[in-house]
Amino acid sequence: WALAVLREEPGVEVVALLTTVDAAQERVAMHGTRREILEAQARAAGLPLHVVPLPWPCPNHEYESRMARALEEASGRGVTHIAFGDLFLEDVRAYREELLTGSGITPLFPLWGADTATLARQMVDAGVEAILTCIDPTKVPPSFAGRRFDHAFLDALPPGVDPCGENGEFHTCVVAGPMFREAVRVVTPGGGAGQEQEHGRGLGQDHGRGHERGHEPTTRGERIGHGAGMDGSVPVGVVERDGFLFAEVVLEG
Repeated sequence: WALAVLREEPGVEVVALLTTVDAAQERVAMHGTRREILEAQARAAGLPLHVVPLPWPCPNHEYESRMARALEEASGRGVTHIAFGDLFLEDVRAYREELLTGSGITPLFPLWGADTATLARQMVDAGVEAILTCIDPTKVPPSFAGRRFDHAFLDALPPGVDPCGENGEFHTCVVAGPMFREAVRVVTPGGGAGQEQEHGRGLGQDHGRGHERGHEPTTRGERIGHGAGMDGSVPVGVVERDGFLFAEVVLEG
């Protein structure tokens, strides 16, 4: 969503996407999304993708060293700013600002301070489609893993859970929306409902997204899903790692 907002800003030209990937598993480190889906998202956004590979486990000093090299390369290509989708966590923002100190690159926070309840509904109404790929089962029911982020999901959130998942309650994989030229066609084997479901059929449907805040685990874990229901059971196609549940999402076909 930050990309869509930036593209409406006069004087801002988005030139690339930057992310980290667990090199051993070829997945986005924070929420387990496969690299091939990440690459499909970049194609749909019409932007080049720059990947920073990380080891597993990844100590903080190693992360910072690799990010520093990526920032140096970006600065050498004429990049002046880097944008983050953070909403209100002051410690996370301060860490990012510290990381960029001396790099010659200025951080941007285009969504900072937005009311998350309003923002969540706004994204849904704008036609953003997303799937919950990682959840904290101590914050939301296990059956939410693999669920679509839509108005029904927002209505069902337990009290105290941020509607955009800013406190790490959940992470998402975006498959359609105004930031994409075309939808990313994916399948969730469990579908959050015990059966295979397809997503990303087109833009403008009633689904949305959350925002990332980093956990480290990826989907190295024991498959534990047997069936899903609103009773809190774990959906088919879900794995557990370090107390978090990850819903598998694959490209269609």
